[in-house]
Amino acid sequence: MRYKQALINLSLAIGIIILLNVLMHSRIGNFPLYTRFDLTEDQRFTLTPATTSLLRNLDEVVFVKVLLQGDFPAGYKRLQESVEDMLLDFQSENALISYQYEDPLAGNTEQVNTRKKQLAELGVLPVSLNVRENGERSQKLTYPYAIFYYKGRSIPVNFLENQIPGVPPDVILNKAVTLLEYKFIHAIQQLKQSTKPTLLFLDGHGESLPAETADIENSLRETFNTGRIVLDSVVAIDSTVKTLIISSPKTAFSDKDNFKIDQYVMQGGRLLFLVDKIAIHLDSLRRGEYLPNERNLNIDDLLFKYGARLQPNLLLDMQSSVIPLATGQVGNAPQFEYFRYPYHLVVIPNSNHPAVKNIGPINMQFAGGIDTVATKYPVKKTVLLQTSAESRYQFLPLRMNFDFMRYPLDEKLFNKGPQSVALLLEGSFSSLFENRLASSMLSSLQNQGRPFVGKSPETKIMVISDADLIRNRIDKQTGKIIPAGYNEFEKYTFSNKDFLLNALEYLSDDEGIIAARGKDIKLRLLNTTKIKEEKVKWQIINLLLPLVLITLGGLLFHFIRQRRYQ
Repeated sequence: MRYKQALINLSLAIGIIILLNVLMHSRIGNFPLYTRFDLTEDQRFTLTPATTSLLRNLDEVVFVKVLLQGDFPAGYKRLQESVEDMLLDFQSENALISYQYEDPLAGNTEQVNTRKKQLAELGVLPVSLNVRENGERSQKLTYPYAIFYYKGRSIPVNFLENQIPGVPPDVILNKAVTLLEYKFIHAIQQLKQSTKPTLLFLDGHGESLPAETADIENSLRETFNTGRIVLDSVVAIDSTVKTLIISSPKTAFSDKDNFKIDQYVMQGGRLLFLVDKIAIHLDSLRRGEYLPNERNLNIDDLLFKYGARLQPNLLLDMQSSVIPLATGQVGNAPQFEYFRYPYHLVVIPNSNHPAVKNIGPINMQFAGGIDTVATKYPVKKTVLLQTSAESRYQFLPLRMNFDFMRYPLDEKLFNKGPQSVALLLEGSFSSLFENRLASSMLSSLQNQGRPFVGKSPETKIMVISDADLIRNRIDKQTGKIIPAGYNEFEKYTFSNKDFLLNALEYLSDDEGIIAARGKDIKLRLLNTTKIKEEKVKWQIINLLLPLVLITLGGLLFHFIRQRRYQ
């Protein structure tokens, strides 16, 4: 009888365990019945709420083809594992996520070449790795990509885009791991969108020419529809326009222009201002002494009402890029040397805001300061970019020349601390024209079906005090576009374009998926010097110590047994 009861109890226990196991791996629709706990310090295995929401609202299979396949060095192995971990995390939120691995370089020569050609048509190009095997270095091609498929559409994701020259591979790979969630969910979001949101560049006030913004526009077209608008040609700015970009205006805005911009914001529109308060360019100084002037753009009241004020000054920073100056002549050829030019700022983002998180150094030329001011309604003001602590500023009137470059910069003068050069405003804004319109004007707007709005819904405005940030140059010999942020004197491409793309995405993002950019996965590397110094000690601890402990335990057990049963 007892035997039967024990058998029944055992069967019940096994059945309960099986039932719990089934329930813990089951779902109701797209919602899992199980949970898990992320005990890591940086919460690397926890998806952001926006990512979770987007994944759970999928209505069809998202298939992911991972091309990072093969034998790689340790750093790339970690990236491989992180990719699979991220896809498993996505899959845990929705079973409609499916993936497989494919090695594009597997097969005979003809198959590999055909596959390379097909991938190149998608913009997927191989990366060459330096691999050390048996003490010898060799080159190995790999494809650090995944291709996402959804409802007959596809989009490739590059794990290693925007590499910075001179940065150690471990840091680059860690950045790639950090951005995996953002890149994956951003790709899914793009595939889900039936139509792309619209971004418009403003024209009619001497703004940046299409050729000067061609580089960033080419990149924006992957995610947005872009175009240009002249305010004189429209009655109002369409509220379906996601973001209006006002880049480098040089002539004054009329009150009608400001009214159209203001009412666009009151309808929930987003603005990106890139404004040079002071009219100056490096080419102006090469012709001799120059007296810069303040531009009268007639947008100060508009910005002030929204919570920002552009200072009529020029910032100088010890942390700056170089320019060439003639220091002598050999024969008929001038001799040039490179000097740090404090008006050309090198701004290193130190904010954790997702618009600037994981962005490299940014090069700004003749930027001014930005102050915040009180607003009628609460507005969140976030400084995205600021100069280093070794900064100063100069107000007009000012004589500009290169004479001061003959002498070392006096660090004691650079004592004004960090100065804001990029400011984000978020909240509900009050209209500049509130209580300023005549009743006849209000009636006219009402009759046109465009009633005046005095308070905006929650929206975003970004102000940057350097219009050159967005500008690219054109190679005069080849006609090719030189990327925005490329400094011909430093022979280096700064992260100007990355910052602007992130800024515009943040301004246009309603679902909040850009928050995934704010994740910070720390790189925990072993101390290689200490490893070499203590190699023998740890080999002894790991190999010999366990054997010694087992031997001592065996002898102790034998001694106790002998005494007990002797």
